[in-house]
Amino acid sequence: MNYLFTSESVSEGHPDKVADQISDAILDAFIQLDPNAKVACECLITTNRLIIAGEAKALNADKVNSVEIAKNVIRDIGYDSIKTGFDYRKAEYTLLLHEQSPEINISVSSGGAGDQGLMFGYACDETPELMPMPISIAHKLMSELAGLRKSGKIPWLRPDAKSQVSVRYEDGKPAGIEKVVISTQHREDISQKQIRETLMDELILPVARMYFPHTDPDCLINPSGSFTIGGPHGDTGLTGRKIIVDTYGGSCPHGGGAFSGKDPSKVDRSAAYAARYVAKHIVASGVASRCTIQVSYAIGKEDPTSLYVNLHGTGKVDEARLITTINGLFDLRPNGIIRMLDLKRPTYLKTAAYGHFGKADLPWEIVDSDIVRELQLLLV
Repeated sequence: MNYLFTSESVSEGHPDKVADQISDAILDAFIQLDPNAKVACECLITTNRLIIAGEAKALNADKVNSVEIAKNVIRDIGYDSIKTGFDYRKAEYTLLLHEQSPEINISVSSGGAGDQGLMFGYACDETPELMPMPISIAHKLMSELAGLRKSGKIPWLRPDAKSQVSVRYEDGKPAGIEKVVISTQHREDISQKQIRETLMDELILPVARMYFPHTDPDCLINPSGSFTIGGPHGDTGLTGRKIIVDTYGGSCPHGGGAFSGKDPSKVDRSAAYAARYVAKHIVASGVASRCTIQVSYAIGKEDPTSLYVNLHGTGKVDEARLITTINGLFDLRPNGIIRMLDLKRPTYLKTAAYGHFGKADLPWEIVDSDIVRELQLLLV
């Protein structure tokens, strides 16, 4: 089976990602103060204006200065002048956080899911981190671009950027990088020729050749031409609008719920992490080379309403038997997920740019050797 598959990523300076990072930084602050905090924080950011809205219930919640947290996030990204797309020092900030609905609070406080919904997790053996290759390369391009900007190695870069990577598959396996698209915000005095030459030499070819040493992909760099107006000044940003960038780049279905700004009682987030954890163990154990997990919930209820496993024809065990084993090894109730993945700690800001999956230091990415051995018993 031969085909092209494409995924995209965006930089930490993309307006939607700015909103995600602010939401998760505020969430981290509440969880640092109170591990049982209930938070659903969303942001809208536009030309020198940020609106922070949603719900937050925590002990001593008044100690969290959400506006100051937002300013620090925006500054660290690099938006310190209206020329870049936002000036954190001169912007207008509106804070509209209020307490969580008491009806929802009762349901999650007793261990039930905070909402109904379906969540997906995915893993495959295309990369060492068991992620699909197109999204891994797209994220790598964006994180490396940010490094080149922040180090000063490419001083004319500005924070807003997007990448897109098309990988050629032969017999269902990655065989090469066919096309790369990079759009990056830049200073006004830099020519498109200089941008192209610099990014080819300093970014695209070094990253692409980490995966395929002799590759020379077709590249489109700033295909629309000049990109000087960017960031929140160029386009409004909203929390939770980059759900495919956040997950698997389209290689897996998405349940519809966003992640950032939500505490782990929200199964939109925590169950998606748990589904990835399950799928990654299945692939890491050799039970399959590709795995999709779906889990669903009803608001106020602990037990999942369904569990679905698809090994995409790569499985070495019966899927019905595998589901029984999964139910024995993984606690997929909301509080069980929180305990299993240690989710009541401030770890969420690091997820808000360059994907929620594939980063080695996140708890849902850490493979448990005991669980792997239990799954491998199915192969005997």
